[in-house]
Amino acid sequence: MPIVFRPARTDDLPRAQVLVVRSINDLTERHGFGPMATVRSPDFQLFCLKDDPEGLWVAEDGDEIVGFAFSWACGDLWFLAELFVAPGQQGRGIGNKLLAHTLDHARKAGATNKSLITFTFNVVSQGLYIRHGMLPRLPIYLFSGGFRAEDRSRGDKLHCATIEPSPSHLNILSKFDAGTLGFSREKHHRYLLGDATMKGVFLQDCGDCVGYAYVSTTGHVGPVAVTQSRYMGAAFTTALDLAAAGGGERLSAFLPGVSDACRIASEHRMRIRFPMVLVSASEFGDWTCYLPRNPGFM
Repeated sequence: MPIVFRPARTDDLPRAQVLVVRSINDLTERHGFGPMATVRSPDFQLFCLKDDPEGLWVAEDGDEIVGFAFSWACGDLWFLAELFVAPGQQGRGIGNKLLAHTLDHARKAGATNKSLITFTFNVVSQGLYIRHGMLPRLPIYLFSGGFRAEDRSRGDKLHCATIEPSPSHLNILSKFDAGTLGFSREKHHRYLLGDATMKGVFLQDCGDCVGYAYVSTTGHVGPVAVTQSRYMGAAFTTALDLAAAGGGERLSAFLPGVSDACRIASEHRMRIRFPMVLVSASEFGDWTCYLPRNPGFM
């Protein structure tokens, strides 16, 4: 029976996430890093499916999902959030065909740039993306580590004000993203602010709003954005403090290799767990001023 490629439906997403987690852990374990991913509710995928269903595709062999691709678009940027083929199914052209469907999504969205984040050691996938004009641009590291009570007194910090899902606050967030990344992500902020496990704050210095930060109840930090790179150290320290205050005993964050946040993470005894790389058709964003949430959200 030939493999069927079709747009994803709502009821596909839980099964697709099981495939994604299995594929990620198969890759990281084969390269000696141990398992990375755990199965979670596909909330962001569902949000994006409702917003723009053109970006989510499945490959089916009979009743089994053997591949999944998920992309989103904001402004001029198209971003490939997930592209995974089930272990044991590689070599059948599934990944190439799924990528073709998602690249068609980029064309329909009118994107002028294409990007994704993948594992540095995933050389097969990087070769595929390079052939489609997307080149490795920037190292990004998953840092994680414990957080002791005395760490909360270390480093410069910024004042915080809770972000509300109001038009005025969303407008401020859009301006931050336009200045840092080059495009607005208002719809993604709506998603974050509707997530009960997330806390979003504006960061203030001497009464001036200089950025924003999100932390989750699990202790994960990101995204974080600041107007100038000189604020990033204090912004990341503030976010770590908020994550620890929220009960997170083990903190984590995805940090660009050019960011001052890497130094702060090292000072707090956080260690690199997984090396990743930003891939794009053209350079974009000021990565000294932005910390992504994860490889799918960016």
